[in-house]
Amino acid sequence: MTFPSILKKAVPAALLGNLLLAVFGTISAFSQEPAPAALPLPDKGDTTWMMVSTILVLFMALPGLALFYGGLVRAKNMLSVLMQCTMIVAMVIVIWVAYGYSFAFGGGTSPYWGGLAKLFLAGVTPKTTSATFTDGVVIPELVFVCFQMTFACITPALIVGAFAERIRFPAVILFVALWVTFVYFPIAHMVWDSSGLLFGWGALDFAGGTVVHINAGIAALVGSVLVGKRNGYGRDNMAPHSMTLTMVGASILWVGWFGFNAGSNLEATGGAALAMINTFTATAGAIIAWAGLEALTRKKASMLGAASGMIAGLVAVTPAAGLVGPIGAIVLGAIASAVCYYFVTVVKIRVGYDDSLDVFGIHGVGGMVGAIGTGIFASASLGGIGYAEGVTMAGQVSTQILAVLVTILWCGIGSAILYKLVDTIIGLRPSAEAESQGLDLSSHGEVAYHA
Repeated sequence: MTFPSILKKAVPAALLGNLLLAVFGTISAFSQEPAPAALPLPDKGDTTWMMVSTILVLFMALPGLALFYGGLVRAKNMLSVLMQCTMIVAMVIVIWVAYGYSFAFGGGTSPYWGGLAKLFLAGVTPKTTSATFTDGVVIPELVFVCFQMTFACITPALIVGAFAERIRFPAVILFVALWVTFVYFPIAHMVWDSSGLLFGWGALDFAGGTVVHINAGIAALVGSVLVGKRNGYGRDNMAPHSMTLTMVGASILWVGWFGFNAGSNLEATGGAALAMINTFTATAGAIIAWAGLEALTRKKASMLGAASGMIAGLVAVTPAAGLVGPIGAIVLGAIASAVCYYFVTVVKIRVGYDDSLDVFGIHGVGGMVGAIGTGIFASASLGGIGYAEGVTMAGQVSTQILAVLVTILWCGIGSAILYKLVDTIIGLRPSAEAESQGLDLSSHGEVAYHA
């Protein structure tokens, strides 16, 4: 009997196979490099929620903000506002993937910008996740890129309401390209990146009180002054041409804002649920407060006032959404609404600046009230989630005020320089004739409505 035959009888085939696999597997293991560590797998529920939230924030800008602003201007300028919002979104998307994401979240250690490591989304693939730069949240990095991209898109679009009806279209596009580069991306990094200046100070900004609303509001105030007043301001009738469209746009903004606020939790947990209910309650409190003040001072509550209160409440709760309790959110929304009402109906008139659609009066002022109020209402004694260990209410409020001041200075100085630069290069204002004709025809050769 041959040796293979003896071996075949003595050792069952299955056992022999296992022995051979073990021997050759061991040899192979010694001859290969160690297997790389497995990448963390994204959570499918969190990923789905963040994709939906991203789409909701885009919905805020187009068509929400575009219709809200479009209804507030005169009919001859309706399409100019729609076109400005549309082109800003498109342009900022391209800028964001080219260098904006890297400037804000590129992984650098500077307190002011994220560096160049992720230019043109270098290293960002369908397999990379957020686990390297978020606390325990694992979603595809591309989803995080898109979510933050929508914030970068809507923030400069907010600014155009301040100088609506009186700015050249090329000037808007050039200004926004420069502004997101030198103002928005650095502030986003400072507030939301773990190496950022304000993040390191412990400033609280859940969804963008400083980054979005104060930033846009200050740029709007500077722009309304430097661009100048509309021809006929204070003399001609400049009432909104369609409160219906404004109400539709405001309502879309409220719906989209759930993605804005609850999405900023980055995962579908109780934190997102807290931000969700606060987006309901703060807005309701603000609408009631604005309408009540109008009823007391003007004897009639207006739809314009209700829409303005709606936005004021949403703005105020943005930095606080996941940090305060539902009752605190109602109070915060009502306070912010009252303060914004005063700025829009009293301060703007007394000072005499022409903030066409009250961007500073609602987004800027409401953002400041919300940012500082977050430091108060985040207290556990007031129903909030509490402060970091060792931090008192007074200390947190001081940090919030400091963060507001840094944002005002960075944005105010940077925006003023950029407006002046754009004016020097191509000019900010259209001719008096073009402005009188309306920017729809003079800038775009079309009209919103036909007789």
